[in-house]
Amino acid sequence: MSNEILAHPFPPIVYKNTETLILGSFPSIKSFENNFYYAHPSNQFWKILEAVTSYPINNRDQKLWLLKEAKFGLWDMVRECSRDNSLDSSLENEEVNDIAGFLEAHPSIKKLAFTGKKSQALFETHFSYLEIERVYLPSPSSAYAAMKFEDKVAKYKERLL
Repeated sequence: MSNEILAHPFPPIVYKNTETLILGSFPSIKSFENNFYYAHPSNQFWKILEAVTSYPINNRDQKLWLLKEAKFGLWDMVRECSRDNSLDSSLENEEVNDIAGFLEAHPSIKKLAFTGKKSQALFETHFSYLEIERVYLPSPSSAYAAMKFEDKVAKYKERLL
């Protein structure tokens, strides 16, 4: 992928009963290739949610079921951008999604959870006026090795449940 403008390749995952919207920044190159959120094999997101909820994540359907049962939704802050690689630090020319409009259209959502500092910073820059509970989750990326897997699971459990 080059510095061309990339549009987000898939829609948000949200259900009528979604209470917590988990927001990343923008899909990795592997997620683009697999047309699904957190699809890079070394990304720990799904393994963390499996540990938090005890629901299996062996395929896409099980991942969707986990989200629905746990009342989680998934989306990203960035609608389109340019990038050189899969790291958040390479994102440029970001256009953000209409989070305010999305929350208005989905009133069951009571909490936002950010899976990295980039998504949280973009939210605070564009939507800090919104009155909704916000929590920061440690990045599930394997590039964030400062925290052990077990510690990430503990933080997710504490902040999501």
